[in-house]
Amino acid sequence: MMRFDIITIFPNVIQEYIDTGILRIAQEKKLVEIYVHDLRKWTEDNHRTVDDTPYGGGPGMVMKIEPIYKALDELKTEESIVCITTPKGEKLTQSKVEELSNNKDAHYIIICGRYEGVDQRVHDNLVDFEFSIGDYILTGGELPALVLVDSITRLIPDVLGNIKSLENESFSKEGKLDCPQYTKPEEFNGWKVPDVLLSGNHEKIDDWRKKHSIKL
Repeated sequence: MMRFDIITIFPNVIQEYIDTGILRIAQEKKLVEIYVHDLRKWTEDNHRTVDDTPYGGGPGMVMKIEPIYKALDELKTEESIVCITTPKGEKLTQSKVEELSNNKDAHYIIICGRYEGVDQRVHDNLVDFEFSIGDYILTGGELPALVLVDSITRLIPDVLGNIKSLENESFSKEGKLDCPQYTKPEEFNGWKVPDVLLSGNHEKIDDWRKKHSIKL
């Protein structure tokens, strides 16, 4: 079974999302395990300090190496893949997500970055995969961590109720987005569903969907 361990200083942000929707169902079906850890658990001072000022000066704070090292020392096994959220990392794509989902027994540990970043020694010595979800800056790595977990989990067999949902969705084919989708009613406010989708002619419907898939 695939397992995720997410290390964060805001565990409630992560926990609420993974207890909802498809991720909740995947856990209930025992298709995936997701654990959330408060990084402050691995601190030793009274203030549970996880950050400090940067050497050399400059604005902001930097996440310390010691609590991260201790967290990994406790959670990591020989098979673990340690990931970290960072704007400098590889941009996450559907093809990369599919690659990561192929190992059904994988153990991913995800470190959520914060502040001005994480001590570079973590990147250099403790991490296997650095990733970003886009060319912009967020206040923290919790959202990217959830994106990684969500995008991988939904590809695990039997997680989605209908496996056909994966076959023609956006990015499942290189350079393609999914075609437009419609549901009831057939007409609303004068806006009509295309006639071909109401025809019952599956060959014509397939042709229409292929034609209207958006090319990137």
